[in-house]
Amino acid sequence: MKVLAHIREQYSLSLGSYGRPRMAMELKEAGLDVGERRVGRLMRINGIKPVRTRKHKVTTDSHHRLGVAANWLDGNFAADMPNRKWAGDITYVWTQEGWLYLAVILDLHSRRVVGWAVSDRMKKDLAIRALDMAVRLTAAARGLHFSFRSRQPILLL
Repeated sequence: MKVLAHIREQYSLSLGSYGRPRMAMELKEAGLDVGERRVGRLMRINGIKPVRTRKHKVTTDSHHRLGVAANWLDGNFAADMPNRKWAGDITYVWTQEGWLYLAVILDLHSRRVVGWAVSDRMKKDLAIRALDMAVRLTAAARGLHFSFRSRQPILLL
């Protein structure tokens, strides 16, 4: 009963976030000699469950009616020349201000980042901005310039 009273107290102090390992550590610091299994069993029997503070962020929607892009690389990620094969990905990071999304375009020959974009929302313009940066940087290296309206490459002499 003494251990259970301490579990309930620590549970309320932690705002319901302490699970079995942290709870056992807190009880040991309070001078109670108790193992994790016993703490877990007491918590389970008494309906004390930790509350998950951050929910899993679902970013993939596999149930859509849109077409699926062809797999042009077919697992062959080796490139014999620069700017022949690019690969891209979007990842997300939890920050104090919320989710931050990062889109990156890699040149598979040099494994160099050739384009990137960051946003607080994962929308199609995030990937488009990363790809646009990659196209502009590689075009500038080749002496090409893009018109903002037509997006047609213009050779600069």
